[in-house]
Amino acid sequence: MTAKPRPTRIVLHQQSRTLEVAFDDDSLFNLSCEYLRVFSPSAEVRGHGPGQQVLQTGKENVNISAVEAVGAYAVKLIFDDGHDSGIYSWETLYELGSQQEAYWQAYLEELKEAGYGRQAAS
Repeated sequence: MTAKPRPTRIVLHQQSRTLEVAFDDDSLFNLSCEYLRVFSPSAEVRGHGPGQQVLQTGKENVNISAVEAVGAYAVKLIFDDGHDSGIYSWETLYELGSQQEAYWQAYLEELKEAGYGRQAAS
């Protein structure tokens, strides 16, 4: 069984609104705060079961105000829009990083289908 990648560095860049996450398999992901917010693993975003996801809109300018360790397996991201209930396990962060392009394109399609026009981030 292969060990799951673990982060070696997590750096919040508030000015560019990105979270840089490096893993021990030499993967490096730069994840926007907006991306992390709309894909939060919280029940508020994902729902309590299949098909209960809530499309997140208006998060273009969201930022992360704090990153808190949760044991040795995750971080809790505190967003400046008040959202703070998502626990991002190492596995979740790795998945969000490795699938970023596909997930982001699917999100943009969902927004389009919902008739939501994204605002330019300021």
